[in-house]
Amino acid sequence: MTTPAPRSLPVDEQLEDGAGGRGRVVVADDDVFVREGVTSLLRRSGFDVVGQAGDAVRLLDLVREHRPDLAIIDIRMPPTHRTEGLAAARQIRDEFADVGIVLLSAHVELKDAMELLASAERVGYLLKSRVTDVEEFIDTLERILKGGSVVDPSLVKELFDAQRRDDPLAVLSAREREVLALIAEGRSNGGIARALWVTETTVQKHVQHILIKLRLPASSDDHRRVLAVLTWLKAR
Repeated sequence: MTTPAPRSLPVDEQLEDGAGGRGRVVVADDDVFVREGVTSLLRRSGFDVVGQAGDAVRLLDLVREHRPDLAIIDIRMPPTHRTEGLAAARQIRDEFADVGIVLLSAHVELKDAMELLASAERVGYLLKSRVTDVEEFIDTLERILKGGSVVDPSLVKELFDAQRRDDPLAVLSAREREVLALIAEGRSNGGIARALWVTETTVQKHVQHILIKLRLPASSDDHRRVLAVLTWLKAR
């Protein structure tokens, strides 16, 4: 007699087959292979995956129903595959501040994710490639569950790169920044030289380098030192 195969449950009904004690988790990703892979990894690691979702609407329903400890969310989900997952994450944070959130993305979504990351508690941002390092991924989830925040190193690099691109003073050396700050205090070259324990000739060279690097050419209409100070103030 042939034993019938067990019935396969829909993904969002597979709730209790791998219950664990590390925390209750909802996984949301429209890619069924990613979703199932993350779910399997979590269950093997002792997490209780209480639901899976392939879109933001189902994700919100599951979170409201189960109040998980953690929601793992793909940023891009149907119908437009832009920021539906991120919008759902914001909604979860507004309704359930105690639910930890892990954003997953195949690419760095720097601008859109900043607001949520600024909440600073129980939130993480990881590239999907990071999930392949199981120990690191599980450690990340544990840290978020304990109230911490984790940002993918690739995003950190992007943040610093963006800051450098937007900072007009990034072209200046540390010493040149010091000189410019003293100029902003209204000090003369002689006063700056005494403050930094250098010669006035050295200060003059620093000032010339600052004006050149900030692209402030000589002009009869503008005082270049004043323009340099204005640039310094804008960058603070």
